[in-house]
Amino acid sequence: MTTAQDATRPPARRDLGKVGIWSGQFDFSPAGVVREAITELDELGYPTLWTGEVKGREVLVTASLALAATSQITIATGIAQILARNPLTMTAAQLALTEAFPDRFLLGLGVSHAELMHIRGAAYTRPLSQMAAYLDEMDRMAAEQYRAVPPAAAPPRVLAALGPKMLGLARDRADGAHTYFVPPEHTAAARAILGPDKLLIPEQAFVLHTDPARARELARRHTGSYLRLPNYTTNLRRFGFDDDDLAGTGSDRLVDTIVAWGDADVLLGRIKEHLGAGADQVAVQVLDFDRRGLPRRQWRELAPALLTP
Repeated sequence: MTTAQDATRPPARRDLGKVGIWSGQFDFSPAGVVREAITELDELGYPTLWTGEVKGREVLVTASLALAATSQITIATGIAQILARNPLTMTAAQLALTEAFPDRFLLGLGVSHAELMHIRGAAYTRPLSQMAAYLDEMDRMAAEQYRAVPPAAAPPRVLAALGPKMLGLARDRADGAHTYFVPPEHTAAARAILGPDKLLIPEQAFVLHTDPARARELARRHTGSYLRLPNYTTNLRRFGFDDDDLAGTGSDRLVDTIVAWGDADVLLGRIKEHLGAGADQVAVQVLDFDRRGLPRRQWRELAPALLTP
């Protein structure tokens, strides 16, 4: 289904920069530290910051704090959970932020996971149908109900998508897809479904450490938490990972595929794999041994390599 709102969308594949930053760590720092860290990312020249929500700050509040504290960086939600707010609330926030900060806010939407929606008392039933219905309502609310000053152009949105059907919905009803916990082979498959004109932004986890044992120790903290979620394990099976790979915190093969580790050249190599497979931007999630800290040292250290044209 294509709506009148979809027909007014600007070209989807806008320039967001080849490398962005993804972080879910902001919840563990006071708001003043968050503003300071995001301001530093802006000053370093990172073009985009992606952040999401689980049980911490409401992600659209975080986005508004970040936009107000910076002047150039694009703030993207990776993702805003649709079952956490009704379509009018989501639409109103998107339109208000886009009008206030033109070309600097990108709304990423997702249904999330049944395990996480239980926390909110929300019913996770048929995610594809839920997302399609939600997009219908967002478009209707934008056209019929929103009464504040609108942005100059229809704002972009991307969908969290892993499987072929949700990627198809991202192609037909959004400006592209934001993928997470995926190998470069998934990026190639996603581009084939999305076609040439839609945004595709995969997340890529990274450990800036060259010792294999230490790097994998940190990487397994990351993979272990996501391998408990069937959306991710089902997707990985499509790309040749089996029960042995997916058990516990993951096999070395899986860990090394999902979490790149080493020096900046290793990360650049993995980024090039995603870009070569069809990504528009790679959102780098730098992991740190400090579970509640922000990897600001690593962001600074990596900037010269990641932001060189």
